[in-house]
Amino acid sequence: MDTTSFINHLQSRSDYRGQMVHIEHVPSRSMSCAELTPPLASELRNCLLKNGILRLYTHQVTAVHHARRGRNVMVTTANASGKTLCYNLAVLESMLAERSSRALYLFPTKALAQDQLRNLRQVFCPDIGRSEEFATFDGDTPQAERAEIRKRARVVLTNPDMLHIGILPNHQAWASFFRHLRYVVVDEAHSYRGVFGSHVACVLRRLRRLCDFYGAKPQFICCSATIANPGDHAGQLVGLPFEVVDNDGSPRGGKDFVFWNPPLIDEARSIRRSANSEATALFTGLVQRRIRTLAFARTRRLTELIYLYSRQRLAEVSPELPARIKPYRAGYLPEDRRRIERELFSGELLGVVATTALELGVDIGSLDATVLAGYPGSIAGTWQQAGRSGRRQDRSLSFLVALDNPLDQYLMRHPDFFFQSNFESALVNPGNPYILRAHLLCAAWERPLNKGDEAVFGAPMLEEITALEAQGWLRERNRRWYLAPSLAYPAQNMNIRATTAENFAVIDTSTGALLETIESSTAFFQIYPGAVYLHQGETYLVTELDLAGRTAYLVPSDVDYYTQCQDFTDLHIVKVRRSRKLGQVTVYLGDVEVTTDVVAFKKKMQYTDEVVGAEPLDLPPQTFPTVAFWFEVPPSVMAEIAEAHLDFAGGLHAVEHASIGILPLFALCDRNDIGGVSTPFHPDTGKAGVFIYDAVAGGVGIAERGFDMVDELWRATQRAIVECPCQEGCPGCIQSPKCGNNNQPLDKEAARRLLEGLLSRR
Repeated sequence: MDTTSFINHLQSRSDYRGQMVHIEHVPSRSMSCAELTPPLASELRNCLLKNGILRLYTHQVTAVHHARRGRNVMVTTANASGKTLCYNLAVLESMLAERSSRALYLFPTKALAQDQLRNLRQVFCPDIGRSEEFATFDGDTPQAERAEIRKRARVVLTNPDMLHIGILPNHQAWASFFRHLRYVVVDEAHSYRGVFGSHVACVLRRLRRLCDFYGAKPQFICCSATIANPGDHAGQLVGLPFEVVDNDGSPRGGKDFVFWNPPLIDEARSIRRSANSEATALFTGLVQRRIRTLAFARTRRLTELIYLYSRQRLAEVSPELPARIKPYRAGYLPEDRRRIERELFSGELLGVVATTALELGVDIGSLDATVLAGYPGSIAGTWQQAGRSGRRQDRSLSFLVALDNPLDQYLMRHPDFFFQSNFESALVNPGNPYILRAHLLCAAWERPLNKGDEAVFGAPMLEEITALEAQGWLRERNRRWYLAPSLAYPAQNMNIRATTAENFAVIDTSTGALLETIESSTAFFQIYPGAVYLHQGETYLVTELDLAGRTAYLVPSDVDYYTQCQDFTDLHIVKVRRSRKLGQVTVYLGDVEVTTDVVAFKKKMQYTDEVVGAEPLDLPPQTFPTVAFWFEVPPSVMAEIAEAHLDFAGGLHAVEHASIGILPLFALCDRNDIGGVSTPFHPDTGKAGVFIYDAVAGGVGIAERGFDMVDELWRATQRAIVECPCQEGCPGCIQSPKCGNNNQPLDKEAARRLLEGLLSRR
């Protein structure tokens, strides 16, 4: 792609107002190769040669050498660097050497498993194995084929969900496979973080436990995008030590990476043009020039909105262009997602607007450009999305369009933080009691637990077993713990991608069709009565929410507004775990209970965000236990703010918002993974304080990270507030789109002085 030409075109447009605040010219990189000693078997070499693979990159050779020595391997290199060969070569060598050898491949999505199955069969059949020896086993696999796959397949490709719910509970049917299991591959390991990653860590421990029962000790090969803690993350996921391979020898086409900040339309209030409209303009501009483009949006709703706006714009230019773009996100039926993937790969589509569902490595062909509507929340995630363009060796173009929030605006003012910083650490917590307890029940169903299993599940196991005994879910007999007879197939009642297994069905009442499902923990924020809901570019109105039946009923609607809910949050301290004294400031880490009430919603015009209505809601409160860190404000700082006649409560609230916005700079998480509460008087402490908590039951390590790095967090938050050009506070510094109190009260000057006080009194 001629990136310079398109950049020049943008700068010459009448609506260009200096949005390109930084252009990073990422250089191309030549390949670095090495030789395997001893070399691959002739059958494998011939397969590679037939597919144009003449030499192996340095990281591929290093990974295979480690695998040959019996070590667990974590490969962490850039997108499109050939990581799949790292594990395929090791697995296929074992298949050639030992006829009974088996391998299990885990991918976070069915699409990735299907994609890799095609790759395996294309490259290595029939020279290494017959087609039926490579098979996917997931929820889409016909029942009639499952027994044959268990019997004949030597490489089974699946996902953690099917391993959890369909394979491990039925391990007797897989006994021969487990007995000869030589390798377990965990691809896209960086995607296993937070709640999902913590569940997957427990699933992998259950797998290791059953393999040990059948006399197998498989090696693990993990592959990941670049993260700061690859060895530690793989160890946390699997519970074993790993060798890290990060000597990336793959070639890379150059990339122009543009940081695009929407222009100010009100300098006093620092209000910027909508990032979504800017992303839409970039996406449609690229598609108009027949440049194959993938645009990423942060949420399902924004994916649908950007697609809707883009379709309207393109229709004004050419009647054939709207049909050449599509939206893509989780929640769509599998057949719809597969069709869009095929159309993008074949070139039938010029552009797709997607959520992170297309962030991972499904082969969608060669793309020229990517548009990121908002910072994905991490450096690793940003490079993962941007890396979807330029996956061959041609020069590519990527745009990061900043949202009007503290984190995005901080990066627009400090691009060096992004391009010169280390990547973030991936966080999982397999010891989360609410997650571990559920998996101990699943493990007890698979075979009775005993004290020796502590070596697999870790030190918290016995404490959680005691809790499960007290609840009547486990019973001890002869030093072994058995599942209570009243519990049947516990895996079936647990969704490993959520803190709860319960989902809401979304029904189109005009047709009776199931549109999609929504996790119950987020349902009240999306499908309350009166909510406007978007699905594949079509607008629906929620007419009824059946709480008992967990069903939302929608009707197609042609409204020109969208809806935004309003909620209130209360927090109760259960136990203080740790505390730190930083001068006059005390910082705490502890267990808390959070209660959220969704109480009303607003109607806002689609293009202007003007509020045109508001209605109350009557929904039950949602309460969950989690982990938080908090800090108290010294009386001397409170006195200074009072003497300046500033709003102390507004300053606390502003510090809470800005801190939540900046925390993802230091932890691999999303702003939506974090919640906060601020108050001039908290009943549990009797003092003023700011609380920041993990927005998932039991916590996943984000609060601990914030507690450990609170000094750096204060400094970055202070810079974000001070450097923002607004006068009284704006979405780019202290306002939050998540605020249940409608961003009231807020006081930017009080927040600035409060943070200066915290830092000076260290």
